[in-house]
Amino acid sequence: MTSDHTPMPIEDYLAEGGKLTAPENVPPRYRAELMRLMAIFVDSELAGAAGFAGLINGAPGVTERIASARIVLEKTQNAERILRVMADFGTDSDRYANSHPWEDRLPREAPIGARRSYEDMRLPVFNAPFDGWADAVVMNLLMGLAAGVLLHDYRSLSYQPLAETFREIEPVEQAHTDLAREGLDTLVESGADLQSSVDYWWPRVAASFGTGDQGRDARLLNFGLRSSSNDDLRAAWTKAAAGALGALKLNAPSDRTA
Repeated sequence: MTSDHTPMPIEDYLAEGGKLTAPENVPPRYRAELMRLMAIFVDSELAGAAGFAGLINGAPGVTERIASARIVLEKTQNAERILRVMADFGTDSDRYANSHPWEDRLPREAPIGARRSYEDMRLPVFNAPFDGWADAVVMNLLMGLAAGVLLHDYRSLSYQPLAETFREIEPVEQAHTDLAREGLDTLVESGADLQSSVDYWWPRVAASFGTGDQGRDARLLNFGLRSSSNDDLRAAWTKAAAGALGALKLNAPSDRTA
């Protein structure tokens, strides 16, 4: 890794922007963070798909039913793409997909950040239940914008097979966000009251960017598994989400609870 043939410590190699391409090149601590990152994404996609699966029959029209079914299909496919990368590290994809009841949720009033199980790595926001169709569309917009910020950052992460897979997933997730934006346009035109849903989901989505584990934040940056800090990612989402809500004449709540 250096011109004088002296091996560069892997941490220094990664900190300088080096890339890894196969499981056999991955050191243990890096592997642990990489697997955790992938598990959080897969579990969140499967839980998100399960949530929308429950909405298909309750959607207000054929267009909305098709949109819900498409989201269920494509989020499940996204999870499968990441599971293929995890399989290179020995993960049994079939057993993994059935490891949790992805449709289960906590009570609506559960504290922000509450989890059902520490073995289930979904982001806590996916433990909160929907309160009807409009509420689900609001959540889909806010969380879709959060996913967009994260996937943009993941484009250049240091494990190349995963970075390439996230680049395939990014336009799929963007399409889901566009569906949410179109759905909210329709709801706003019909006079739906959406602000209470915005107030409910905003702090829960904001908390997806972390709540103070600066040590892990630093490790991800040092390993090249992220390019931006939690605070920078949350700030990017806040700006994007506030702009999207403003265009719909909705108000962005304070981010103090994140």
